[in-house]
Amino acid sequence: MLFITIFLIIIIILCLGGIYYIISFNKLNDLKTKVMEAESIIDENLRIKYDTLIRISNNIKKSIKTDKNYFKEYEKLSKMNISNFDMDRKLNEGFTLILKMRDDFNLNNDEDLFNEIEKIKRLDEKLCAAKNYYNKNTSKTNAIIRRFPTNIIAKIHKFKIKLFFDGKDMDDEIIDDFKI
Repeated sequence: MLFITIFLIIIIILCLGGIYYIISFNKLNDLKTKVMEAESIIDENLRIKYDTLIRISNNIKKSIKTDKNYFKEYEKLSKMNISNFDMDRKLNEGFTLILKMRDDFNLNNDEDLFNEIEKIKRLDEKLCAAKNYYNKNTSKTNAIIRRFPTNIIAKIHKFKIKLFFDGKDMDDEIIDDFKI
């Protein structure tokens, strides 16, 4: 009788462990999927933003009739192997240059330019939402990966700690992460 009781207790413990394992693994996969969806949305919107920025730069070149290529650095971005974070930063710099040139060369009455700038502003809103969604789910994933016993499950299935979209690692020893 004692043997049967001990055997049943062991079976119950193993079943509960298995259930916990399955729930934890599914939670990790769910968060991984959400992070990948956010990455996909960010990729797509950055591509659209790049294309729009190049279209605007070509229109500005025609409008101001100059041989100087102010956007040379940004035209090369598609050929460079850089992270989405760096691409986002460069595209924001390009957009700032466009706004400055619009004001400097008095292109405020150009309807096409106005529409393209509004398109970039809408894209920036989508990007901001996607980056927040990415960072939120990355934070949840990292928290689960660090916790015992899910850290064992994460190691078995090769889940890794991910950086936030801004490239900052909150767990490293670098204290300059937040300096501008």
